[in-house]
Amino acid sequence: MKFNTLKTIRLTLALLFFTPLLLYFCDFTNILPPLLHGLAHIQLVPAIMLGSVGILTALFLLTVLFGRIYCSVICPLGVLQDIIAWFAGRSRKKNGKKRRFAYAKPQTALRYSLLVACVLFLIFGITAPVLYLDPYSNFGRIAVNLFRPLAMEGNNLINWIALKFNNYGFYHVTIYTITGLSLTIAAVALTVVALTAFLRGRLFCNAVCPVGSLLGIISKFSVFRIVLDPSKCTSCGRCEKACKSQCIDSKEKTADTSRCVACFNCLNKCKSDGIAYRFALPFSRKQELHDNPHTSRRSFLLTGVGAMATLPFIPAWAKTATADRTKLTPITPPGSKSLTHFKKHCTACHLCITHCPQQILKPAGFNFGWEYAFKPHLTFYESAFCNYECTVCSEICPNGAIKRLTAEEKSVTQIGIARFDIERCVVYSDRTSCGACSEHCPTRAVKMEPYEGALTLPRVYDELCIGCGGCESICPVRPVKAINIQAVDVHQTAKKEQDEQIEEVDGDRLDFGF
Repeated sequence: MKFNTLKTIRLTLALLFFTPLLLYFCDFTNILPPLLHGLAHIQLVPAIMLGSVGILTALFLLTVLFGRIYCSVICPLGVLQDIIAWFAGRSRKKNGKKRRFAYAKPQTALRYSLLVACVLFLIFGITAPVLYLDPYSNFGRIAVNLFRPLAMEGNNLINWIALKFNNYGFYHVTIYTITGLSLTIAAVALTVVALTAFLRGRLFCNAVCPVGSLLGIISKFSVFRIVLDPSKCTSCGRCEKACKSQCIDSKEKTADTSRCVACFNCLNKCKSDGIAYRFALPFSRKQELHDNPHTSRRSFLLTGVGAMATLPFIPAWAKTATADRTKLTPITPPGSKSLTHFKKHCTACHLCITHCPQQILKPAGFNFGWEYAFKPHLTFYESAFCNYECTVCSEICPNGAIKRLTAEEKSVTQIGIARFDIERCVVYSDRTSCGACSEHCPTRAVKMEPYEGALTLPRVYDELCIGCGGCESICPVRPVKAINIQAVDVHQTAKKEQDEQIEEVDGDRLDFGF
């Protein structure tokens, strides 16, 4: 067996990208360095959403030069599929069976239909298709809703065992940010990805994933590629059986470069040096285009025309699917500018949910409409409120859905306004003094004013309120709070209360009457 240098390099780089990103998503102690969120910013869809020209240019050049290296090294869901496929191969090997693939025809119509649909929906500001198909966002939801809870429960088990031996070096952690729906969606995504990887290698990447389809178009023109030499190839099929993208046709002695993810598994299988990864001009040999170029072009054009035919209906779909405005709208994170901006840019990767220090960001269900499903929103009921100067979510968001804020900007960003329901307040209903909401308001937007006798009732000054939830989280009324935050569709800049100016008085000029 030949030593596969390129494969070794690829595996090393893939682990260097995958492991820190996985740990960062699963980090429930916030001990990992914040700079690791940079690994999320180099993902293709976040770079597109953010409009990062530098990263997009670098990924484009990387694909033009070396093919779909992104899919086999940088994309965390791609690496996860490889890990699953590797375990599948190991299990079969233990059972006396070798893991073998076979050439399969490309799913041209399906892959390009999904790609065009995603592009068209994004143009109209609808992220739902991308939310379900983006590999990075799917990986984020899988990591946050499945792997992270497992890590937390593992920590709790270690804590329980340690306590038995009077070791107090660990502590119990509680999961606040998981919902039944988010857990279900993550489990479904993992099941689909795992089954396709187990049975068909990179089928998900080459038939469903819009990122794989987009990079597949570019990789047709890649400078370095897998090439079969017809003069040396004996059509033994060894390389074909090792190709997890199922893009090598040993009979025709061709490789479909649009589906090749540059895993290099095939290179050390050939005994006649009939296959190599080398410099080759795009389309320099007709047989390298296994599919008839006219047929592929025709399929793509037909797909595009079919997708374009849906254009008149997209605004109508978007309009009818809007959440009922009479209901409570989601409170979007500080820095998200507005509900419209957030829905347009967020792909629900859940990175902000993981690293929210107060654990008040949670994935939404369908209660805010299908366009907002699984995206994070602020909730203050169970635990805490949005820290007055915390800017973590704005610093790590890779999609540009949450713009970076300084601590000073955050302290005056109004994401909602407190609304007081006098009939639920214990001061009104029980004639009992309270004032907890006022005491916990960091901007002094809630003030206690005279009511009856010595009793006082809270009054909200809208211009000072930033919607941090301090008042709502501390309100003792159950099950519905007497004061709660109502979202504002467009974030505003709140005013700061001016401290009372104490006039300096010249003591020599005071007349006390004696």
